[in-house]
Amino acid sequence: MINGVLLDLAGVIYDGEDLIAGATSAVARLREAGLPIRFVSNTTRSNKQTILDRLERFGLSVTGDELFTPVQAARDWLGRHQRSPYLLTHPDLASDFHGLAAGQGKALVVGDAGEIFDYRTLNEAFRELIGGADFLALAPNRTFKDADGKLSLDAGAFVAALEFATQRHAVVLGKPSPDFFLSALASMHCPKTEAVMVGDDAETDVAGALRAGLSSALLVRTGKYRPGDETRFKPQPTALVDDISAAVDWIIATRSV
Repeated sequence: MINGVLLDLAGVIYDGEDLIAGATSAVARLREAGLPIRFVSNTTRSNKQTILDRLERFGLSVTGDELFTPVQAARDWLGRHQRSPYLLTHPDLASDFHGLAAGQGKALVVGDAGEIFDYRTLNEAFRELIGGADFLALAPNRTFKDADGKLSLDAGAFVAALEFATQRHAVVLGKPSPDFFLSALASMHCPKTEAVMVGDDAETDVAGALRAGLSSALLVRTGKYRPGDETRFKPQPTALVDDISAAVDWIIATRSV
């Protein structure tokens, strides 16, 4: 029984500035079937409002409560632990961290900072960590599909560099953190055993969701997918499908099985 759907965005709903064919109608079909949806994205180069505005331009009406990002999880963590953020992130994310109360200590927050990743900024982050700051990674993704259609280094490589240098492990806040998936499911009162994830990243989206206890996770052949991804990580996908439209076909067909 499927009673809730988690959808990745980049590579599943859109590819750069282009909507993936059939995505709007696929989401509409899920809503018409009465299935609650949450959009769970590891994108850390755009703030939440920018993502919502992009979806609106694509003809997808998504509320802030339906969109889960690692920044939201970071704000919650910082508040609970009374820490002030030291940001190694893309400048567009700064607004999402406004309004936090001053903490009793610091936490380094690493996201996909793009061109900001250089020796100076990484060394400053390293010094914060060896000085006692907590270590938060918005996402550990290895790669992303860049604007030129090729794969580029994602934030995970830089998180790993800081982990190596400091001999510390980052607290991962976005996918594949089980808490990230479970927080999205809790918002729609859906048990993990009745939920399905759809993503283009076999490691963070699919294997991560299955390790978190979701009943199913579908890998699409769009976005960053490359042939053979379905066998590179364990657990392997419940199903490999062509795109979001095929994923919705699978979900609706197996909903009551």
